[in-house]
Amino acid sequence: QLQLVESGGGLVQPGGSLRLSCAASGFTLDYYAIGWFRQAPGKEREGVSCISSSGGSTNYADSVKGRFTISRDNAKNTVYLQMNSLKPEDTAVYYCAAGTYYYCSGYVPYRYLEDWGQGTLVTVSS
Repeated sequence: QLQLVESGGGLVQPGGSLRLSCAASGFTLDYYAIGWFRQAPGKEREGVSCISSSGGSTNYADSVKGRFTISRDNAKNTVYLQMNSLKPEDTAVYYCAAGTYYYCSGYVPYRYLEDWGQGTLVTVSS
């Protein structure tokens, strides 16, 4: 069964940091772009960041640019999202998704699969 599992969320104060992980099982991430998405309460899901299959290309939504860093370790079949300088407006459930090709389309994977897992909750609050 092909599956992506998100982890690493939690409660953090404004200005703090968290690192999210997206681990794949049932398939190898090597050939696919991977993206992080988030859905805040009462809002639609939005793309946050994308990384190409090789890791050579990364893109970010303007709202997180300069604060978030996406990376991948294909040997561990895992993609990460390092989140620094967190703000209350970053509060959301974070999801990852795989594209069907090796490249990103802006800051989402090209033709990504909307097979959403449970996500991981990030709460930024004092």
